[in-house]
Amino acid sequence: MSDIPALYGLVLSGGKSTRMGTDKGVLEYHGVPQREYFYTLLEELCDEVYLSLRGDQLQDVFQNFNYIIDTDRYQGPFNGILSAHEKFPEMAWLVLACDLPLLDLDTLRTLVAERNAMLGATAMATKITGLPEPLVAIWEPQGLSGAMEYLLSAESSSPRNYLMNSHIKTVHPREDKLLYNANSQEEYQLAKLQLK
Repeated sequence: MSDIPALYGLVLSGGKSTRMGTDKGVLEYHGVPQREYFYTLLEELCDEVYLSLRGDQLQDVFQNFNYIIDTDRYQGPFNGILSAHEKFPEMAWLVLACDLPLLDLDTLRTLVAERNAMLGATAMATKITGLPEPLVAIWEPQGLSGAMEYLLSAESSSPRNYLMNSHIKTVHPREDKLLYNANSQEEYQLAKLQLK
């Protein structure tokens, strides 16, 4: 088992959050900013945890959080994911986006328990669509190296498109709503109502 890459956690919080109108990482669903909430959850499961940030976000981060600054060499979520891979290329990454307010520790434990380190990634997927959720996924080093090659010629920089054309494992949460995305103020309010 020692040849299985160590698992690091990455909270993606470097996006512009244009649809939400405010930084999704600082929205509170559980009494603390979402990026800090996910950071704490990942500390339960991973050897080390990092926030993925833009350079201009550094002043907003407390000193006790590890972070990786996006290199801006890639588009979309791949910017944060591959910046982390370049810094620690031998590690697997449990990647979380900040727009998943209903995601809980039990679901993440299931993902880790179902991990197949021989494939490119192990990703959550809703039962209704079966589509991999790249931002609730464990990305293995070989999957991330493959993504870098893929992006050299791909028309799309979508992590989901990459996973859909790769050898991966998908895992279903106990309820699809656990993978609910909140990307607008309306969705933010709906999520808070569901959490009450």
